[in-house]
Amino acid sequence: MGKRARRRNRGASPQAAPVSTTDYTDAEGNVLTLRDELSAKTVEKVRQLDSTPGASAEDRWQRRGELLFERLAVSWTISGLPLESQKGLLGRYRMASTDERKWIRDTVEKHLQTHQPELLN
Repeated sequence: MGKRARRRNRGASPQAAPVSTTDYTDAEGNVLTLRDELSAKTVEKVRQLDSTPGASAEDRWQRRGELLFERLAVSWTISGLPLESQKGLLGRYRMASTDERKWIRDTVEKHLQTHQPELLN
């Protein structure tokens, strides 16, 4: 084991508790699994995005949606094929159709209302 690997594993516990999640199913049967709680640092990062003075409202809205998806999404099963890697999830989100993005935005907002209402505007 190299120096970097030891550094990465230093904070990891051998029996890490599973993350609490909630599943949401769209009209086509695809399942989006979102984690129930964001870390304090992520909440801070979302709030910083909301207060960025140089960005347009549209830019902030797009960045906020992508950041929340990236941090909340644990898996997304589309047509029976599960996506679980962060890279795969974010790539698929970026390729999503307008209708898929609207469903994701609505689902994330509904999820935040239940689990982290302090992040709602």
